[in-house]
Amino acid sequence: MKIRVIVPVITKEFEAEALREYSAPARPDTEISVVSIDRGPASIESSYDEALAVPDVVAKIVQAEKDGVSAVIVDCMADPGVEAAREVVSIPVVGPAEVSYHVAAMLGHKFSVITILDTLAPVIDHNVAKAGLTARLASIRAVNIPVLKLDDRKALLNALVEQSVKAVREDGAHVIMFGCTGMVGLSQAVEHRMRREGISGVPVIDPPVLAVKIAEALAEVGLTHSKRTYPAPPAKEIVGY
Repeated sequence: MKIRVIVPVITKEFEAEALREYSAPARPDTEISVVSIDRGPASIESSYDEALAVPDVVAKIVQAEKDGVSAVIVDCMADPGVEAAREVVSIPVVGPAEVSYHVAAMLGHKFSVITILDTLAPVIDHNVAKAGLTARLASIRAVNIPVLKLDDRKALLNALVEQSVKAVREDGAHVIMFGCTGMVGLSQAVEHRMRREGISGVPVIDPPVLAVKIAEALAEVGLTHSKRTYPAPPAKEIVGY
């Protein structure tokens, strides 16, 4: 099985980390490949950034299908280009956010999303509503660390624990979900630190891990998106692409 991870930014340094983090939970017989976009933003921290990334994300997904890839994952919690790409390819296209919202709702009555910046709360709120899960959202909290500063893992972990504890105690969250794929690899550490704070039994969702397992499952059982929902776009003149 071959799974392609699309990193929807021009920051090539993220590719090695993405390959490592997405390969770790994958099955031994799953081949993970990673590509980033050539045109777009250095990071995605707004709807504007997302819009700039989408055209090349879709192009990379089209190329992935031509390369014989079994499924594609877009490595961003904005799920940029996921719906558009589903209209032009037949292989499964997985968005970590979409997957995680639905799994969070399966695991508990209320979930909280811990994202990077407060300014992303409206975007997340909109995407949760689009998934039909507004009633299950306890809160959206932020560590207020931009994407390009997430390499300070100690500071990130401390902030994640602080906001997760508040989400449980103050907002009534039963499940915690990371709101940025750049937080990958810290779910177990957050759960451990929460237990030290007296909070146990609260699962912490690491979206890239779920995305890999869902992509594998869909490819293995032969399921993909409905073309009734995502029909091929009509042929027409397009300028600039």
